Amino acid sequence: MESDTATLRLVRTGAHLDPASPRFTSELALRAIPLHPLERLNTVRLLSLDAHGRVLNWMNWQDAACLYARDAVAWTLGEPCLQVRGGTSRLTGNRSLIELHPIVAARGHARAHALDPTPALTNAALFARDDHLCLYCGHAYARPLLTRDHVVPVSKGGRDIWENVVAACFHCNSRKGNRSPQQAGMPLLAVPYRPSWVEHLILSNRNILADQMEFLRNQLPKDARRRRS
Repeated sequence: MESDTATLRLVRTGAHLDPASPRFTSELALRAIPLHPLERLNTVRLLSLDAHGRVLNWMNWQDAACLYARDAVAWTLGEPCLQVRGGTSRLTGNRSLIELHPIVAARGHARAHALDPTPALTNAALFARDDHLCLYCGHAYARPLLTRDHVVPVSKGGRDIWENVVAACFHCNSRKGNRSPQQAGMPLLAVPYRPSWVEHLILSNRNILADQMEFLRNQLPKDARRRRS
């Protein structure tokens, strides 16, 4: 299978979710996509919605192409961003072509439990939420140099939940030890929070297309738009 693509406009994502923040809105215009067709396809994620326009998840090109082929697409948003070419018809002699859009709404309605689920707490998602900063010293670190710190230690009854964990460098985590930030004299630089599902989608995709970011930005809860402004 071969592919082609229109020019893709990507935006940088991070934990600063205020639409007015330059880091939130900065575009990597005309950012290079890997030249190999399959790599180009695998780089881009399409935004999946239900027929009512409620955000579900990211999907790969294979799942999106299946929706188009089954005529299961209710509507789309944005200009086509990827082209998937298939075989040649024996009847017409024409080669099949599917143009994929950045935002795809599938026919039917999502089950209630699929809407606005709780994001899974993983180190990757946590570090993305905290913008790869240690929330004690404020320095930025590469992912291998960060740890998950429990604000209230597990041994003191703290839980492994979004509201009780922050990214911390090895030094600060070791220094804090089995103490609360107050006991250690290490105040937090930000209050840990549970991201909404839309925030989680923004944080989990490093190659969001401009049309997708604009749509997701309008779906953010008001408190998320003010957060870390």
